[in-house]
Amino acid sequence: QLQAYGGGLVQAGGSLRLSCAASGLTFRSYAMGWFRQAPGKERDFVATSTRGSGGAIYADSVKGRFTISRDNAKNTVYLQMDSLKPEDTAVYYCAAANRYIISTVRLSAPYDYWGQGTQVTVSS
Repeated sequence: QLQAYGGGLVQAGGSLRLSCAASGLTFRSYAMGWFRQAPGKERDFVATSTRGSGGAIYADSVKGRFTISRDNAKNTVYLQMDSLKPEDTAVYYCAAANRYIISTVRLSAPYDYWGQGTQVTVSS
């Protein structure tokens, strides 16, 4: 089970930190990803932290502004979002993947578990 929280309303240029707490899985063995879905659009990849020590992979649209990190002792993955833009407005979902190869982590298919989503709204 994945529980995402930390969303909210923020002005453009502001920051938010999302958290996703995992239970019922061997957290360290999973890649932990963040995806987002804006109204009327498809769900898009944002970032992922690979299993173990957690190498980070980012979508080009967030690179340099967002930082993904994980705390294996707390079974939690974080997404620090800085310099937020109105186009970052979306529902953000965390997800966990156990069987994957690096070339597929930007896709939804490898992720076995999904959180319920948390709304992020960035006002201009």
